[in-house]
Amino acid sequence: MTAADRETLRIDRIACTGHGQCAELLPELITLDEWGYPVQHDATVPPDLHAHARRAIRACPRLALRTGRR
Repeated sequence: MTAADRETLRIDRIACTGHGQCAELLPELITLDEWGYPVQHDATVPPDLHAHARRAIRACPRLALRTGRR
């Protein structure tokens, strides 16, 4: 996998209202701060977590998560 093929996860901090579902569904990459907002530990999504990342994106009530290619 080249650097151009890596899937990355992006959080729209303006759209996010801190529901926390992303951290529940993707705890390997996201935790919550003391106010309940996501803290992203790594933007690169490992291949074995692609399905989990897509599930977290679909579950976000504010559509604040996206994936892209780096």
